[in-house]
Amino acid sequence: MAIDIPGYTPGTYVLDAAHSDVGFEVRHMMMSKVRGHFEVKEATFVLPENPLDASVEATVDVASLNSRDEGRDQHLRSADFFDAETYPKITFVSTQVREEDGGLVVDGDLTIKDVTKSVTFALDIGGFGTDPWGGSKAGATATATINREDFGLTWNAALETGGVLVGREVKLTLDLQGALQS
Repeated sequence: MAIDIPGYTPGTYVLDAAHSDVGFEVRHMMMSKVRGHFEVKEATFVLPENPLDASVEATVDVASLNSRDEGRDQHLRSADFFDAETYPKITFVSTQVREEDGGLVVDGDLTIKDVTKSVTFALDIGGFGTDPWGGSKAGATATATINREDFGLTWNAALETGGVLVGREVKLTLDLQGALQS
């Protein structure tokens, strides 16, 4: 049985890059959070009549990483972390959409540095609508927390006060908008 999503418009949607972003948040020195984002390079959402049969594929450009500190960004793009030269993209391919705890989640395969792990994103459907030029749009936010070390992002530094410089857990937030293809 299909679930009810107000304004749900089936079809294939492609990325509206100007209105999409992939954000990250990680603990720094175990006391504060550093936030940044990546630009979404491409994404496709296939929305059949039943939303539980939907699928998504997305690619992120690693070189677009921006945490508002160029020195840190260069370090994050280096071989210590993402090795953007060798692994220029991060990908996500959904495997299933399902209901969980009264909401929707998207299970899928996240690949960072050629390491693929199953990840579950909580899904918040932003809605469906028509832009001022008559184009049909769909938007959603998906969030998940991953252990960066599972993907080979293991660089760290011990602190004299105890603990480490960079937290293991990284919160990912995908804010995506797509345009319906005719």
